[in-house]
Amino acid sequence: MEISVTSISFSIAFTVILTCLWKVLNWVWLKPKKLEKLLRQQGFSGNSYKLLHGDTKEMFMITKQAKTTPINPLSHDIAPRVVPFHHLIIKNYGKKSIIWDGTKPTINITDPKLIRDIMSKPEIFRKPKSNPLTKLIVHGMFRYEGAQWFRVRKIANPAFHLEKLKDMLPKFYLSCNEMIEKWKASISNKEYGELDVWPDITTLTSDVISRAAFDSSYKDGRKIFQLLNEQNNLMVQVMPFFHIPGWRFLPFEANRKLKSNHNEIRELIKGIIRKREDALKIGKANNDDLLGLLVESNHREIEEHGNKQSGMSLEEVIEECKLFYFAGQETTQSLIVWAMVSLCMHPNWQERAREEVFNVFGNNVPQFDELNHLKEVNKILHEALRLYPPANFLSRTTIKESKIGELTIPPGVQLSVPIILVHHDEDYWGSDAKEFNPDRFSHGVSHASKNDQVSFFPFGWGPRICIGQNFALLEAKLALAMILQNFSLQLSPTYVHAPIRNLTLKPQHGAQIILSKI
Repeated sequence: MEISVTSISFSIAFTVILTCLWKVLNWVWLKPKKLEKLLRQQGFSGNSYKLLHGDTKEMFMITKQAKTTPINPLSHDIAPRVVPFHHLIIKNYGKKSIIWDGTKPTINITDPKLIRDIMSKPEIFRKPKSNPLTKLIVHGMFRYEGAQWFRVRKIANPAFHLEKLKDMLPKFYLSCNEMIEKWKASISNKEYGELDVWPDITTLTSDVISRAAFDSSYKDGRKIFQLLNEQNNLMVQVMPFFHIPGWRFLPFEANRKLKSNHNEIRELIKGIIRKREDALKIGKANNDDLLGLLVESNHREIEEHGNKQSGMSLEEVIEECKLFYFAGQETTQSLIVWAMVSLCMHPNWQERAREEVFNVFGNNVPQFDELNHLKEVNKILHEALRLYPPANFLSRTTIKESKIGELTIPPGVQLSVPIILVHHDEDYWGSDAKEFNPDRFSHGVSHASKNDQVSFFPFGWGPRICIGQNFALLEAKLALAMILQNFSLQLSPTYVHAPIRNLTLKPQHGAQIILSKI
């Protein structure tokens, strides 16, 4: 009997070990090689799969090297520096190429027709399952899928209607004016002065989103911003290790700090939300900011359906507040700084824009309806978004075998849409694709490229297009108009043209600009 029990125990243990070994073998070798074969049969090319790490080592080294080399200060051909590995792979293997993110193959999708197909079917092509560490920065609607995404998007939509943004314009103006006055004071009695405008633009966008989202000044919200910025920097540090299973559980300092910051941010935002909910209950709701509008819309949704499940939970509201902060700041600061740098590089466009601003506003305070008359400024902002998209990639995946065009995508394959490479592609934008030419948007966004397909999508496209794009464009348009009202701009000799991908596109060494009073 004892021998029998021992034999059974041994058999069970042996079976468990064998099963585990098989799963590991399948994960690190068999499944990647099977997917590689299926993709190569459909015309995809790329490096052969390397055990466990794939292309990550080479990607890390090439990206690190690219950061050490600036580019020509008058060039907009930034992709080899910003996305060097993707640029190299496509250069070597063509547009139908594979990149290995550890054991997972990622295929590059650059055909506008296929991009339209992917972006228009969010129920099939979903956001990849994110590393749990990324949730410590921002989650919310950006990551939700299916019914949860639809419910939260529906509740949040009213806060971003144009008539609501119109009411927020005075808050935008207050923050912009503070920056303008600071710049004037820094020049003092001189006719001109050199300034790194990047920190002030960061402060501006932080201030705007604080006032617009929470009706508080940047100083009141500085703790949340400090923590979110720290989270951003920590995430960049740990990103090369995302593909290593269990890495997030190791007690490294970066991991511990990410978690403690996350908890502190949650508590700060939770306190703000509860004050709003208490005010709503006693009829003293503040609905002239994004949080107030969100709480009011959520309350209305719950009352209409008679149950809390139809509305947003406290956790979901917290995540949307984090998203307000993060996306509202990151995207707009990137757009403003690269628009300013581009106007320094192209003084003829700077003069065209300034002439338009004075024709529309003179020296008066810009008004909401008048901002719609800034056609030249609008074209400049769209061209800046084309050449310097804040987000450089969109990623999607499928949970079952799916078709796009003539391609069959097996489960386990990620799809990468490299926004910056599509935006710079001569096949879609012509021989001047890497040049600054806002006139290409003279007939609107839909007719700017050669093929009238989805070739321009800085805020995404389709049902999941960024809910805050009108917010970002309105803020950037007002800021640029007020800057042009007060200063002429010239790149400083100390400026180093070094765009870098740090979640959004940023100037690695700042943006040193000579401001001259007008």
